[in-house]
Amino acid sequence: MCQTRVVVRRGDREEEIMREVVALRVEPEEVILQAFFEEPRRVRGKIREIDFMKHVVVLEEEA
Repeated sequence: MCQTRVVVRRGDREEEIMREVVALRVEPEEVILQAFFEEPRRVRGKIREIDFMKHVVVLEEEA
């Protein structure tokens, strides 16, 4: 299986917010993350970068 981890970029720092994400849905003002056996997590922001080799999605959080 290919799960990924999701980090939020804040300035020059990155903070991991979720591991083993199996689904990601982009809505107009938020990104919805889903992992096995967990409630979906909603993050106000947008996708900045996806690295398929490292299994990382970088989000930029909106205020």
